[in-house]
Amino acid sequence: MPIATPEVYADMLDRAKAGSFAYPAINVSSSQTLNAALKGFADAGSDGIIQVSTGGADYLSGPSIKNMVSGSLAFAAYAHEVAKNYPVNIALHTDHCPKDKLDTFVRPLLAASTERVKAGGTPWFQSHMWDGSAVPLEENLQIAQELLALAKAADVILEIEVGVVGGEEDGVEGAIDEKLYSTPEDAIATIKALGAGENGRYLTALTFGNVHGVYKPGNVKLRPEILLQAQQAAAKELGLTGDARPFDLVFHGGSGSLPEEISAAVDNGVVKMNVDTDTQYAFTRRIADWMISGYAGVLKVDGEVGNKKQYDPRAWGKAAEEAMAVRIVEACTALRSAGTHS
Repeated sequence: MPIATPEVYADMLDRAKAGSFAYPAINVSSSQTLNAALKGFADAGSDGIIQVSTGGADYLSGPSIKNMVSGSLAFAAYAHEVAKNYPVNIALHTDHCPKDKLDTFVRPLLAASTERVKAGGTPWFQSHMWDGSAVPLEENLQIAQELLALAKAADVILEIEVGVVGGEEDGVEGAIDEKLYSTPEDAIATIKALGAGENGRYLTALTFGNVHGVYKPGNVKLRPEILLQAQQAAAKELGLTGDARPFDLVFHGGSGSLPEEISAAVDNGVVKMNVDTDTQYAFTRRIADWMISGYAGVLKVDGEVGNKKQYDPRAWGKAAEEAMAVRIVEACTALRSAGTHS
């Protein structure tokens, strides 16, 4: 299917919230990992979200070029073409963008989508993330207001972060302290600043102990009940019933999370969960196995010629893509989106 239109993406998110499931949002940095993500979603019978970070966008432009906008647009153009051959809906997203990269990443991409929409097309990306976790909440929400207006004009959804995700991803680092836990007051401030959809749709990454990177289950204290408390505070502010879920929530830093923690987060309104570390490992682990177990064919050992079929990048790349796709199916199953494509 073609990359999701704004209407299809909105329907995807609505169905996720109504059906109490969430979509894995898979970070990619190459055509191989993009193809692996597409296959994983198709194998799971799930719609999905594929995203690039600032570092991924840099890399996609060419490691000696390092142009995030060029890399992002090249990725989007490729994705728009190859996604047509898969029977699921895919939305494209850009991940964590801090304040110092807004002018070289999100704002130019929003402008490019606005021009495309004015010409009768669809946006290059269906959503963009503004990561204001490193600035005071008031400034975070002021910038979010500006970006939300730009996103609405481009028919794009904005993602924001309220609170701090610990650990490090692409140079964005958060301390592991009490700021890992968003408060009901944070939720109310967000609703007051951005509204409840009337000013443009947005996704909200509230934090409940999340940490980017690699950790074993149990090493980080996740508190999914914080998400419910935020939803209830926002609902009260909006005059809604206590069981309402005003926020479309995003789960960052989920690697190593326990199944029951993921399930509770989805029950409390998470519709998107970022998956990066686990899929990176699945992809690279298969390459390592290929190289180590087949080293005699990959290398020209003792003056021999090796085996071209083993060192052909398509051979080990295909194996790595398959392993990553399997991990994505697992993510879809854990988030309950497997089999929900309609």
